[in-house]
Amino acid sequence: MSSEITFPRQHARTLRFTLGVPRAFTITGGGADGTVLFLRSRSGTDRTTCLWAYTPGAGERLVADPAALLGGGEEHLSAEERARRERSREGSAGVVGYAVDSAGTLAAFTLSGRLFAADLAAGTVAELATPGPVIDPRPAPGGERIAYLAGGELRVIDRDGANDRALATPENGEVTWGAAEFIAAEEMQRSRGFWWSPDGSALLAERADNAPVDRWWIADPANPASAAHEIAYPAAGTANADVTLHAIAAATGERTEIVWDRQQFPYLVNVAWSASGPPLLVVSTRDQRAERVLSADPATGKTAEVDTVTDPVWIDIFPGAPAWTPNGDLLRIVDADGARRVTVAGRALTDGTLHVRSVLDSTADDVLVTAAAGAEADDPETGQVHVYRVTAEGAERVSSGAGVHSAVRNGATTVLISSSLERVGPTVTVLRDGTPVGTIASHGEAPVLTAEVELTTAGPNRIPAAVLLPSGFDATSGEKLPVLMDPYGGPHGQRVFAAQAPHLTSQWFAEQGFAVIVADGRGTPHYSPAWEKAIRDDFAGATLDDQVEALQSLAVDRPYLDLDRVAIRGWSYGGYLAALAVLRRPDVFHAGVAGAPVTDWHLYDTHYTERYLGHPADRPAVYAENSLVTGGDLGPAADPARPLMVIHGLADDNVVAAHTLRLSSALLAAGRPHEVLPLSGVTHMTPQEQVAENLLLLQVDFLKRSLGLD
Repeated sequence: MSSEITFPRQHARTLRFTLGVPRAFTITGGGADGTVLFLRSRSGTDRTTCLWAYTPGAGERLVADPAALLGGGEEHLSAEERARRERSREGSAGVVGYAVDSAGTLAAFTLSGRLFAADLAAGTVAELATPGPVIDPRPAPGGERIAYLAGGELRVIDRDGANDRALATPENGEVTWGAAEFIAAEEMQRSRGFWWSPDGSALLAERADNAPVDRWWIADPANPASAAHEIAYPAAGTANADVTLHAIAAATGERTEIVWDRQQFPYLVNVAWSASGPPLLVVSTRDQRAERVLSADPATGKTAEVDTVTDPVWIDIFPGAPAWTPNGDLLRIVDADGARRVTVAGRALTDGTLHVRSVLDSTADDVLVTAAAGAEADDPETGQVHVYRVTAEGAERVSSGAGVHSAVRNGATTVLISSSLERVGPTVTVLRDGTPVGTIASHGEAPVLTAEVELTTAGPNRIPAAVLLPSGFDATSGEKLPVLMDPYGGPHGQRVFAAQAPHLTSQWFAEQGFAVIVADGRGTPHYSPAWEKAIRDDFAGATLDDQVEALQSLAVDRPYLDLDRVAIRGWSYGGYLAALAVLRRPDVFHAGVAGAPVTDWHLYDTHYTERYLGHPADRPAVYAENSLVTGGDLGPAADPARPLMVIHGLADDNVVAAHTLRLSSALLAAGRPHEVLPLSGVTHMTPQEQVAENLLLLQVDFLKRSLGLD
């Protein structure tokens, strides 16, 4: 390879321009002093993340430097830690997570499976001797001790390293204490499995028994001498882990099971334990059409119903809610009257002009949320997400300027994180009582190209879309450009953002001579519950139809779009959509690249798949129709079959390589030519620098060949 810094190389070595960017903010000291902890590597190409502190007026200081703490040695991760990082899509090294006590005096984190405690007042960091490897350390609210996981055990240790002991030990190798099971971590947005009481005297801890879960084996064909790796994978229609919750005394380890109707509500969606009320449990039916909020008595294990919500389609999971407000009222995000609303004590505080996404914080007077423009808004504000302060009188926008915004708030101090189309990477502003008092710098690397993005909506369905063209292209010249559709297109996967970074790869493909269209069809998070839930039982129809509608609608007033040369690419759900497009709509799509596609929904996990398609035993026709292997017509088409490249990491434990192998076998049996690119040692992520770089180059080469471009 040459030494020239090309976009594919830069994109790979910067981990998609995430290195050097500050993240994971915590405001310490009750928010009074405005000190902010955060993670950031030293540069845009440095994968080693450090822990930092920022105080307005005093600036930054380095709290924890992995290189110094490990003595320059390499980091070694346990299988459990690698799995946690895969679930969270974490590709960095060093300090990738941390937790603090309530006062912000103690921070705990791991490096190479070892436990470290940072005294934030003294400015010192000490390693605590523990059995390892350590996972997910969390200080008690008072900072007197730290709970952590090791070898399936839930353990505690005093902050000075004394009195290390196990609070809960697995009965066998199938059981873990305090760790989120696969489904919770992968699909429920819950990475935690234990929670401290507000006074630090007890914990609530998940016990997960994986014995009922089917076993799969992931082999490394490039190294036949290596044994296959066994995983417990709950595929659609099969058994999940048996999950229970227990209250455990921090001093003695005495425990009491928290009891609820697990037969009817098997999913433990979330747990919250604050000083504002008793512990809250959120539990769900397997079909996710009923969700119950329970309060728990840790002393007796009894639970009481606080609220129950039902939905004929499904119930979404929202960050930050349900929770108690400081007033002791129940705070929720609910779908009602065609809108996604914030409610407190059953009263809706927002209307259909906002589509609420998450709760960031609540006080006795307000709720801080993120929201997009709702279906009833006058301006769709395509791709924008803002921070709002919501009160009984209505919603007030906190963030300003077109873009994508989020925030962290504690007391009088707020950290506002803002991205826009004007720059790559976020601007991080620290506010005190709403007034800016400082900024936290980003060390992210500036890309070698700039995305020139047109944000719009397409067709009768108002499909959010982004259009990107080659630099300097004259749309009035009469020249036609081949089109590349570049979607994700499925649940949780918004791609059309009013921010620069999400569009950089699409712009690079545009620079190769394509008009690139990114369309977020029904099912993606945007402006109404109905939009997101329109894909129930119909992945193959709704999401593909919307890609076609976006393409053809945009072409009406953009004559430079050459509809005789249309390609599509995507990864994960986007890979499924790309393969679906060339197989079922060869009249529209002339080539496709499908990365890590789900091809047979029987092979994907319970919580995700059954939410959208139901239980396979009850709905076999739905699974067949939405499958790439069995749905549609795989026989030789009247016209030549469209070129299709399928890419898959052989170490993928989320969308296993069997998806691609089954599709390839079906295509071969049907006489349909295709290409398969297996990636040895690669998971669902592609953090390896050379792999990530060359994947982009190979895709554009395939697309040009397939469309007959020079």
